[in-house]
Amino acid sequence: MLLWWSDVASHLPHTSERRRTASGAVTRTKQVVRILFLFGVALLMVDALVGDRGLLALRRAQRQYDELAATIARQRAENALLRETARRLAEDPTAIEEVARRELGLIKPGEKVFIIRGLTSTAGQTRPAAPAPAAPGGH
Repeated sequence: MLLWWSDVASHLPHTSERRRTASGAVTRTKQVVRILFLFGVALLMVDALVGDRGLLALRRAQRQYDELAATIARQRAENALLRETARRLAEDPTAIEEVARRELGLIKPGEKVFIIRGLTSTAGQTRPAAPAPAAPGGH
C-alpha cells in the first residue's frame, strides 16, 4: 500500500504548486476584472465627451444659445428704433415732413424744385431726373 501511495503522491502536484495554480487563477481573475473596469470607465468618458449630453453637445448648444441671444438683442434694438420712429411720426410734424420730402419727393406750396442732371445726392446715389413742375402762370 505504501507503494501505491508513493505513486499517487508523485502524480499529485505539491502544495506549493497547488497554491501557485490557485494564486494564478485569482490573479488572472483580478486582471480581467481590472480590464473590464477600465474599459467601462473609458466607455463612460467617451460618452461624456461625444454623447447626446456630452461636452461637445454642450459646446454646440452654448454656441447656438449665444447666436440666438445676439439675434434677439439685434431684434430688440431694431424694435426700439422702429418704436421711436413710429412715435416721432405720430407726434412730430417735422418728422412727417422730412419723410414726405425724402421718400415721396413732395414740396411745400410756393417752393420751386431745381433738377440738375447727373448730380449725386448726399447719400452718394444719382437721383433720377424728375419732370420739372409747371411754373405758375402757365409758362
